[in-house]
Amino acid sequence: MADNNRTSLHGLWTSRWAFIMAATGSAVGLGNIWKFPYITGENGGGAFVLVYLLCIFLIGVPIMMAEVMLGRRGRRNPVDSMKHLAAETGHSQLWKFLGWTGIAAGFLILSYYSVIAGWAISYVFTTAAGTFAGADAALVGQHFDALTKSPATLIFWHSIFMLITMAVVARGIEGGIEKAVRFLIPALFGLIIVMVLYAMTTSGFAEGLRFMFAPDFSKLTTEGVLKAMGQAFFTLSIGMGAIMVYGAYLPKETSITQTSFSIAIADTSVAVLAGVAIFPIVFANGLEAGSGPGLIFVTLPLAFGNMAFGALFGTLFFILLVFAAWSSSISLIEPAVAWLIENKGFSRLKASIVLGLLTWFIGLGTVFSFNEWSDLTLFGKTFFDLLDYLTANIMLPLGGVLMAVFAGWLMKKSASHDELAISESAYVIWRFLVRYVTPIAVMLVFLNAIGVFF
Repeated sequence: MADNNRTSLHGLWTSRWAFIMAATGSAVGLGNIWKFPYITGENGGGAFVLVYLLCIFLIGVPIMMAEVMLGRRGRRNPVDSMKHLAAETGHSQLWKFLGWTGIAAGFLILSYYSVIAGWAISYVFTTAAGTFAGADAALVGQHFDALTKSPATLIFWHSIFMLITMAVVARGIEGGIEKAVRFLIPALFGLIIVMVLYAMTTSGFAEGLRFMFAPDFSKLTTEGVLKAMGQAFFTLSIGMGAIMVYGAYLPKETSITQTSFSIAIADTSVAVLAGVAIFPIVFANGLEAGSGPGLIFVTLPLAFGNMAFGALFGTLFFILLVFAAWSSSISLIEPAVAWLIENKGFSRLKASIVLGLLTWFIGLGTVFSFNEWSDLTLFGKTFFDLLDYLTANIMLPLGGVLMAVFAGWLMKKSASHDELAISESAYVIWRFLVRYVTPIAVMLVFLNAIGVFF
């Protein structure tokens, strides 16, 4: 039997709202504001958005409920929670490696995430200084190339971002993470609404809305459906231990189902609002919606540089991007910090410093991938590409599938029903989705990602 009255030694969230904001902060990141708009653009707009929304609620939410449930029932870091739950259900202690996979994935993701977030910090100051005012595409492209080709510049901004991340983590749950997200998440929503209001004044607003919300299924390919499924899965921050460790700090009386839906709605709102803010600006300036990863760092600065009040709104946009990255980065390192505190007796400050320095050091590999080591490849991939591929395409999907399998097939029905505290009919639906629909869907994404289908 699990000790349902046990609380995490790190403390608990002071309220359901605090947990929702923290988990929303974990989920909302560069994937919402940087990746979602450009993959929507590449996959035809409205039809892709519709499939994405269906996948969020049929695939993402059931797995998120499972991960929060495993975390709260275990009340420990992901490794020890899975070890404890495996013992409770009479299964192999090898399940602790699911926890290790999540911790490792979050740790590796932060190492390169910090470098990309550093670009966003750099662009806040560059845009505010009016560097892009009246710039043409060649000048904007040259600026981006100059940034990525300078190891010293990238290391500086990477270091700044790691410092602000670990400063929050070192202060703990209530004094650090909770206080930070209470400011960051409302600020993030405020900034994105300002950007949407600005988009409404542009000549491309109606065209942007049509592109986002008028489905044209002739533009949606099978690969596009799988990309929508993958984006839905990854955008909720599932499979990396962050949601599990945040669940460990969740009070027993808080509804897992209600909070999971609230997080999914908030996360999805940011992604959709980002599209509503970005596409009108793209269309108003005659730019290409499907311009790929460069949409944020090359295409948009060009637009901001050639519009009224472009420096102001461009600066606000990149501040928004930094806030989104910051709220996510906190959660990426928390599972590893919790493990060191619980298993090695580290203070939170010491754990934060040690892991922060190690993450920073691994991040240097990503820094050099864009310049000094750009010709060094393994399996045809640079250090950065390899880390991105390993975490996003292998570790996270497998982690999500295994969580669904454990929660749906190995955990006792009485235990999962007790934790979820939902009606019998709602529980039957959740159990069916988490046992059959979500594992099959995520495995399709995984197989697609490793090139079995395409």
